[in-house]
Amino acid sequence: MTLAIVDSCVSCWACVDVCPSDAIYLSEQEKHFIIDAKKCTECEGDYANPQCASICPIEETILDSSGVAINPAGSLTGIPPDRMAEVMCEIQSR
Repeated sequence: MTLAIVDSCVSCWACVDVCPSDAIYLSEQEKHFIIDAKKCTECEGDYANPQCASICPIEETILDSSGVAINPAGSLTGIPPDRMAEVMCEIQSR
């Protein structure tokens, strides 16, 4: 049971301070943050949802053990991806 941060991470440091198990660190080789599988608890026992995904400003950057994004596209805006183009056109026409 562990989460993973992929290379779309911009190293903003938001996730580091909210991780209750101190499982997130900056990898010099990867050039972005990674999650220590031995320390990650997915916030079970501390929070209902993984805190790193709750605060991450880059959608689809944090994956579960199956490789599925737990902060999927649309999670920041609340706008489903299939509706985003329509919404962007509306915004730009203002």
